[in-house]
Amino acid sequence: MLKTGMVKIYLNYLSGLGRVQKKALLLFIDACMLPLLMWFAFAIRLFNYKTPVMAGFSWWPALVIVLGISCLWLTGVYRAVIRSFNENFILRLAFAVILNMLALYVVAKLRLAFVPMSIPIIFASLLFAWVWCSRAFIRIVINNTLYSHTEKTRVAIYGAGNAGQQMALALERSPNHIPVLFLDDHVGLQGQMVQGLKVYSPRQLNELKQRFHLHEILLAIPSIGRQRKMQVIQQLESLALKVREIPSVEQIIDGQLHVSDIREVDIETLLGREPVPPNVELLDKNIRDKVVLVTGAGGSIGSELCRQILQRQPKLLILFEQSEFSLYSIHQELQQRHQALIPILGSVFNEKKLTRIMQQYQVQTVYHAAAYKHVPLVEANPIEGLRNNSVGTAKSLNAAVTAGVETFVLISTDKAVRPTNVMGASKRLAELYCQAVAASQPKTKISIVRFGNVLGSSGSVVPLFKKQIAAGGPITVTHPDVTRYFMTIPEAALLVIQAGAMGEGGDVFLLDMGESVKIRDLALQMIALSGLKLKEGAEDEGDIEIHYTGLRPGEKLYEELLIEQSNVQPTAHERIVKSYEKQFALEQIKILIDLIQHSYTHRDDLDVILQQLEHYVDGYKRSDQVVVS
Repeated sequence: MLKTGMVKIYLNYLSGLGRVQKKALLLFIDACMLPLLMWFAFAIRLFNYKTPVMAGFSWWPALVIVLGISCLWLTGVYRAVIRSFNENFILRLAFAVILNMLALYVVAKLRLAFVPMSIPIIFASLLFAWVWCSRAFIRIVINNTLYSHTEKTRVAIYGAGNAGQQMALALERSPNHIPVLFLDDHVGLQGQMVQGLKVYSPRQLNELKQRFHLHEILLAIPSIGRQRKMQVIQQLESLALKVREIPSVEQIIDGQLHVSDIREVDIETLLGREPVPPNVELLDKNIRDKVVLVTGAGGSIGSELCRQILQRQPKLLILFEQSEFSLYSIHQELQQRHQALIPILGSVFNEKKLTRIMQQYQVQTVYHAAAYKHVPLVEANPIEGLRNNSVGTAKSLNAAVTAGVETFVLISTDKAVRPTNVMGASKRLAELYCQAVAASQPKTKISIVRFGNVLGSSGSVVPLFKKQIAAGGPITVTHPDVTRYFMTIPEAALLVIQAGAMGEGGDVFLLDMGESVKIRDLALQMIALSGLKLKEGAEDEGDIEIHYTGLRPGEKLYEELLIEQSNVQPTAHERIVKSYEKQFALEQIKILIDLIQHSYTHRDDLDVILQQLEHYVDGYKRSDQVVVS
């Protein structure tokens, strides 16, 4: 026991040395061994351990050391990290021994010493074996001595292809993980040995989990589509094993995989859909070689719009944002790729400033993404919500019309359809104002794009659930039957740009959101992918509970995209439809907009405003939870 302890102390000391010191130690060991290897090569050839080595040259040990170390050094063998023992190291070592063999033939040719023709080949073989085995031995000793006390995560790798094999090698070098087996759907691979691990059918997982005491499943199938990936994950959900994955093919930059590349399963890509190729003509129509302004440029949708817009090569992109930090963040990100950017701090409520900016830079396209969108917060602060979402839109549109902007696109929401909350009503009022202005003037083409929840936005349920699971629960869901539509931010931004390009004046475009998702089912899926079980009661042996908190102020069980289901027609894009909806005259809507603006300094007007909203916004009924803010 004492000896083992001393060995660990000594190995800990050696493993703690710097890279230069470790290299020096390996150099010293190799220098000591090289003369012995040469002697052994002569002994093997003549079957006589007393045979003279390199007769005629008394300094042969020094020559062997210089030649051997030089070849190993020049080919980079000493630059290789022992923990990263791979094919690259084998190639470097093979090149070193070939170089050394050629050097010995040169010595023989110059007759510096007696070197029989077979000696360079025998010596090269011994040198290769020594370097390979010595490094492997060091690795095994360090892993078995220093990390033997560490409980390793036992991993089953799903996918025995190139990515899976690379990850198996990376995990073998890891002090915290150990690859146990491969899983693969390919029948021809099942039962075979790959990288020293047996390949099994995924159908055997229940049995394999018990037999091999698995802790985790690693998805190493980066090239499969989203639908197939969902099917695989649904297969694994009942196992209560943590499921993680490696990046997609596009995200693997250098073609090499490392343990650090392993990540949580991207639940957001599972909720999204297979992408539809965009219509390039629609993408370019309002952007390429034009001056574009995005309000709310630092928000979730606004920032992604800016990223997509820059890919279409605008003449100039103006980032208009109220939050200094958000504007700084998106400007810092984008200016590294594009110089035609102007960041402007300001509020959409400042019509004069907006008009001046649009005229000064001759803005041609405006994407109005600035909005307050958190339903309970706006319900508790109705005047601020109405002022920002409704009046702010009106001011932005007025500025655009005054400045002669060609295209104005309002980013709206499914919550504007028969809203049960002030936020939705404020966005519907913004839509009504845009429709009214579009009907009153022909110059600026105004369109409205309406869609549901975007994954990864501020307030999105996915990061909230991740945080709650990491904390040990509980997960909070408002209602067991609540459902929502989901779309990824990049898809939403691309569709917004294409929809806006089809606008003729006052059009309402609806993005196809796919199938709605039950939030409870989403929570259950995230629990399963974390390798945990749902705890349904106090006596249950599960890990994570779900607490139902009740619908928040103004929240609906489900969302809609259409007010009138019958007034819809398809467009040039398969995931965008056009809706024809009830409109009001500009004079009528202006009265309500002016009243909201006036109420910012006269709070007693809130009751009148909410009554007016009930009149103009179909389906809206004031909640008794609205606060006079």
